[in-house]
Amino acid sequence: MQRLRILTWHVHGSYLYYLTQAPHDFYLPTKPGKPEGYGGRLPGFDWGRNVHDIPAEAVRHQTFDCILFQSARNYQQDQYDILSAEQRQLPRLFLEHDPPRQHPTDTRHGVDDPQVLLVHVTAFNQLMWDCGNTPTRVVEHGVTVPEAVPYSGDIPRGIVVVNGLRSRGRRLGADVFQQIRQQVPLDLVGIDSESLGGLGEVAHEELPQLMARYRFFFHPIRYTSLGLAVCEAMCLGLPIVGLATTELPTVIANDVAGYISTDPAALVPFMQRLIADPDLAHRLSHGSRQAGRSRFNIQRFVQDWNAVFSAALNLRQGQERTSSALI
Repeated sequence: MQRLRILTWHVHGSYLYYLTQAPHDFYLPTKPGKPEGYGGRLPGFDWGRNVHDIPAEAVRHQTFDCILFQSARNYQQDQYDILSAEQRQLPRLFLEHDPPRQHPTDTRHGVDDPQVLLVHVTAFNQLMWDCGNTPTRVVEHGVTVPEAVPYSGDIPRGIVVVNGLRSRGRRLGADVFQQIRQQVPLDLVGIDSESLGGLGEVAHEELPQLMARYRFFFHPIRYTSLGLAVCEAMCLGLPIVGLATTELPTVIANDVAGYISTDPAALVPFMQRLIADPDLAHRLSHGSRQAGRSRFNIQRFVQDWNAVFSAALNLRQGQERTSSALI
């Protein structure tokens, strides 16, 4: 497809990094002090030459092909602050990263506009949101991991990768993590993980080498989208142990790629077996890696996003033709 000029905001660093593997030019608005959404090319990622910072005050003077919102703030406030009236008529997409928070089944999405294409990152999210008249698509995650980093599992512990786990509480499974680490050795990585005795934040480009040494990956989260760290861990070959909620039951087959259950107590003996039996961990490693690389490969992800961008452009062109016919 044609190379596009896309304006979007820095909302989720890891996702943005993978999104920018698509063959388009991405423009990230910036402001002094880097307030929410305006951090631009933040450190910790190997940004490509197709990713450009642009001062927020210069956005209205730039030419774009489409606008990609990634948060309610982008859609409800930022577009009116930094876009021109003409730019607000461009093809528009809203990337929804999360399932509904207010009520799991009866929450109306903040975008209710047949001229905006709403993109969900999991089928579970699409199922749960009430999207009204807004057209929707699903693009599942796509990730990359270094080929030169094989799974070893030589650290007989589990690794947990969650940012802000203490402050995000029960939804992200802070209590589950605290409960289970009393019985199973677990290391927590992520922003503010030190407050829970964790190892601190690790740069995205350094995380694969660290994760690959752990016996398994533990996902304590009750209710969220499918974590990118889960996809990365699978592609590295870590067995996955976690709660069988949201999208994870469609990803992990028990005794093939790991083990999931809605009962945290059922997860403990399985993790203990993995620590005691490296051969079992390596067998599950093969299944996890195969499943991860089949489902979450970056080539499929880029193809899906190209199809979504084309659909957004066609949606806008179709509406313009309809409007012209009515005149």
